[in-house]
Amino acid sequence: MTRPDLPARQAITFTGGTLDRADQLRVHPDRLAGAWADPRARIVHLDGLDPVIEADGTLASEPVTPGAVLADHALLGLREDGTPVFVSLLVEHSVEPPSFPAKVWDIIPQLTMAEAAHYAAARSLVDWHDRHRFCARCGGDTHPIKAGWARQCSRCSAEHFPRTDPVVIMLAEYRGKVLIGRNPRFPAGRFSALAGFVEPGETIEEAVRRELWEECGVRTGQVDYLFSQPWPFPSQLMVACIAQANDDALTLDEEEIAEAIWVSTDDVRAALAGEEGARFLPPSSIAVAHHMLRYWLESKQTDQPPAA
Repeated sequence: MTRPDLPARQAITFTGGTLDRADQLRVHPDRLAGAWADPRARIVHLDGLDPVIEADGTLASEPVTPGAVLADHALLGLREDGTPVFVSLLVEHSVEPPSFPAKVWDIIPQLTMAEAAHYAAARSLVDWHDRHRFCARCGGDTHPIKAGWARQCSRCSAEHFPRTDPVVIMLAEYRGKVLIGRNPRFPAGRFSALAGFVEPGETIEEAVRRELWEECGVRTGQVDYLFSQPWPFPSQLMVACIAQANDDALTLDEEEIAEAIWVSTDDVRAALAGEEGARFLPPSSIAVAHHMLRYWLESKQTDQPPAA
């Protein structure tokens, strides 16, 4: 069930991309070659998998240089004026990049909303290519096809496509409070919404209910979808939901959750405002969990009857 009353001002990081993904070019070699030869074409520059930005908040890019090979690049899409934008698939980085690179947290807020979305697509795509150089069916070498949006096995011809892993992230609500938790890897005081991967054969609603039960021992009924966020570390789709809890009793899975607390609107307001003495530290504004808490707080303020 989709909530119809989402605040219009929700500006969630990694959403709002403006590139035309130009699927019609990907399967036509002649048209793709024409885009590559366009004198306006640009190649986004990454530092490993990290973004490099210009002073105006755009991703650093460079024109196609002599000797550059189209097969080593992916077409991210076309700008509104038709300019083709590519990214190199030959990016050197560690075999296992950190899931939460601290450097990126400082860079992302400097990007415009659209450019952050373009970076998310570029990062996930480049990382996927690096991780899928061999065929899952027969073990043969694979090579990029379809403008970098697929790979094909040189031995059995199987095609493989970039994956996106759905993750439910949720707030459980009970009598005017919501449940938040602290992962053991979080710093002291930092809390966020609970989250977990959707498993095969599950609906989003079932995954929400299962994760809340497994991690905190909370049974829930109605589940409402809020919004979603691409999360390119390496390639998740965060599906934000709110669930109605049957009670507030907690039984924690201590391997997954170090602490969990029910917080009120006053608690959330103080945390988001950064007030001294706030009950918890909120998630970064880059994370969808931050927007979930802000949305919940605003929805509760809207629900309040006007003063007499």
